Amino acid sequence: MTDVTEDTVLIETDGCTGLITLNRPQALNALTHSMVLRIGEVLTAWEHDPAVSQVLLRGAGERGLCAGGDIRAIHADAKAGTTGSLDFWRDEYRLNARIARYPKPYVALMDGIVMGGGVGLSAHGGVRIVTERSRVAMPETGIGFVPDVGGTYLLSRAPGELGTHLALTGTAIGPGDAMLCGLADHYLPSDWLEEFTRELTAAPVAEVLPKFGGATLPGSPLAAEREWIDRCYAADTVEEIHSRLRGSGLSAAREASELLHAKSPTSLKVTLAALRRARELDSLERVLEQEYRVSAAALSTPDLVEGIRAQVIDKDRCPRWSPAALFQVRQASVERHFAPLGEGRELTFPEHGPAGRG
Repeated sequence: MTDVTEDTVLIETDGCTGLITLNRPQALNALTHSMVLRIGEVLTAWEHDPAVSQVLLRGAGERGLCAGGDIRAIHADAKAGTTGSLDFWRDEYRLNARIARYPKPYVALMDGIVMGGGVGLSAHGGVRIVTERSRVAMPETGIGFVPDVGGTYLLSRAPGELGTHLALTGTAIGPGDAMLCGLADHYLPSDWLEEFTRELTAAPVAEVLPKFGGATLPGSPLAAEREWIDRCYAADTVEEIHSRLRGSGLSAAREASELLHAKSPTSLKVTLAALRRARELDSLERVLEQEYRVSAAALSTPDLVEGIRAQVIDKDRCPRWSPAALFQVRQASVERHFAPLGEGRELTFPEHGPAGRG
């Protein structure tokens, strides 16, 4: 066994498996730029190492795989009017695409909290494992941002309008719903993970998984909500979605409407537009290119700074959005998020055939 420690990312090889452990448990393994670069470096090395036949991603600690990007750093960047976050997102999104096309089995243990950037590191992988502790979410509209890391690709391809519901409300889902929505493939109880990992170091994942197939998958609450979710979220505007939710007569729909009411109005409108456009794009790479434009535009909006302040910095949970209401968000403000960034500023990928999960 070899072991190389890089503080926030632990890298080791054990048997035929390369192990990547996100190692910021005190910060719920939130991603920094250096972590993204380190993971990219080791994936390159292992791709060309015949001794490594598969990769396993996991998180240190008991709380989760990864809570997302380091939004305190993004807040400082946005508040200062600097652009370090653009470099971070550029490398992060390239890593997301790399994971989706990785030529060796890429196994992600989506145990505990898996949000934002954590979804980007795991849900594009070839083998995605959830547990009874999994809480999977793209909660960006609550901080004045928009789902990224390929999240609009994944959620736009979930059954019916489930992805629209999750993207707009930021609702965290458990293992059954994660599998229903196409964000995970397999379920293992969390107390099986240690043995599963041990087995994986000695045999290919295709041989190991069948040995762990006896667990009963928890239920899928969203499956029972499909009728009202599909009907309400099929609307063309966020205002109409709100109206349908409020008028449905169902308590769950009213609760969803209340969740939307607390989110950034601009983020909601941009998110809906991003999802609808993502449905029409033919690969993960094309969606990531779109998301980079959206993220770059969001970096200069007041809602991103204010949302992170309210949720993470001051934790008063009372963001003052600008504009404060949906009807005040002009269509031009939405379209600005999708405008070309100019020569040399775009994120671009080589032309590929369809990639990702659809």
